[in-house]
Amino acid sequence: MSTSDDTPAIEPAAEIPGETPVQRALRLKKAALEARAKPPRGGRFQREQAAKIAAGKSRPWMSK
Repeated sequence: MSTSDDTPAIEPAAEIPGETPVQRALRLKKAALEARAKPPRGGRFQREQAAKIAAGKSRPWMSK
C-alpha cells in the first residue's frame, strides 16, 4: 500500500522538462517492456529449457 508521503513514480505519459522526443520514445518503450509479463524463473520451466538439445549436438560430425 502506498501512503501520501511516498514519492510518486513517474508516469510513462508524464512530460519531463528538457526531454527530447527521442528520449521520450525510448522511455515509453522501456516502460512498456518492463510492464510485459515475464517468463517464470526456476523450477520446472528452467529444467525444461536446460534439457533442450545444445546447438552443436545436432551435428555429430563436428565433434571428434
